[in-house]
Amino acid sequence: MVELTRAQFEELVADALDTIPEELARYIDNVVITVQDESPEPGLLGLYEGIPLTERGDGYAGVLPDQIFIYQRAICAECDTPEQVVAEVRITVIHELAHHFGIDDDRLAELGWA
Repeated sequence: MVELTRAQFEELVADALDTIPEELARYIDNVVITVQDESPEPGLLGLYEGIPLTERGDGYAGVLPDQIFIYQRAICAECDTPEQVVAEVRITVIHELAHHFGIDDDRLAELGWA
């Protein structure tokens, strides 16, 4: 397990977000990304809760933001080195953002992101 402070881990999440190409990043809409210490179930590294962009219709307005949770302890427990944490945070952030874009777990697996 790798030990990181909350600030260090949040910086890794911010760095991962910075790797999203601008042509995709501009479509990220009404979503909040939050780091939490504990995941609600074992082995869960991240979670997307919300209405994917592909399911938003003309009536989509006044809705609370979607939420992406990134679970610090779960990710750090999976990793043996700080470099592995960096890679896993990036993979997890991209995976959860893909759900925001309407890409399901099966398609993510096909693309090598699950």
